[in-house]
Amino acid sequence: MSCSLMHLLEEDDRTFEMDDYAGPVARWCSGCGDHSVLTSVQRVLAAADAKPERTVFVSGIGCSSRFPHYLRTYGFHGIHGRALPLSTGVKLSRPELDVWVVMGDGDCVSIGAGHWIHAVRYNVDMTALMLDNNIYGLTKKQTSPTTPQGYASNTQPYGSWLPALNPLEATLGVTNASFVAQTAEWLPAHLMATLQAAHAHEGFSWVRILQRCPHFTADLFGDVVKDPSRVELLVHDERGIQAPALDRMIEHRVTHDPLDLDRARELARPSDRIRLGLFYHDPSLPRYEETRELPRHTVTEKMALLEQELDRHAV
Repeated sequence: MSCSLMHLLEEDDRTFEMDDYAGPVARWCSGCGDHSVLTSVQRVLAAADAKPERTVFVSGIGCSSRFPHYLRTYGFHGIHGRALPLSTGVKLSRPELDVWVVMGDGDCVSIGAGHWIHAVRYNVDMTALMLDNNIYGLTKKQTSPTTPQGYASNTQPYGSWLPALNPLEATLGVTNASFVAQTAEWLPAHLMATLQAAHAHEGFSWVRILQRCPHFTADLFGDVVKDPSRVELLVHDERGIQAPALDRMIEHRVTHDPLDLDRARELARPSDRIRLGLFYHDPSLPRYEETRELPRHTVTEKMALLEQELDRHAV
């Protein structure tokens, strides 16, 4: 990049509105929670004046993984379960980019489970969203790892045999986890506040977003949406998620310091209420890009190395 271009980028004082990030009209089903998440993400980008040409959304396969198509930023629609290694490669090779990852429950904690665990441990600076509707939606109602035990699907019509995997407990058990939060798409004030906190964190931000699927799991969160007493917020005056719009709506709250990992693990266990908030946040933990010196090559050097590698396989 030339010095003059670098200077122009540094002097860039553009401001952006939500419409600046809007791509084609989203083709998710009416009532799908993905719409709410997309709107909140656009609001977060606008509030941060994120430069579209420096913002990248990476996804795998699933309903939620169509996310990059509906944003006017860079995007990479990868393959099933591989969004995290793809996004890690993007961030390590282009550290100046703002990298987001969007995955479904099957995409992240089933076929992508190995990548999920190691992405948490690497703690590379990016924002990872797991949209959890408790089912494989794109492929029409197959049991996923987060499907409740006993819930009938097309692959287990007599009900899921196993207890549901708890992604919060699993993530909090990984070495070097630095930001773990849970929110819900039907509470836009909490959703946006959580995404803003995740985006501001320098490290791997992992956010589980509970999400309604109007076709296949509409009954799972239906009662919770109608009855706010089924929700409990984790709050902390200094380090928690701040969503004052919910002060009158959500009665049940528990004070929790996100620096307390043991307490976070306790609160992540299943209870009679759905807990939303920042479970754990430690910005002091080492990031992979800080602990490893990565090579930096010019475009010419990269092409020469690529040609050299290809020559090795010539017949």
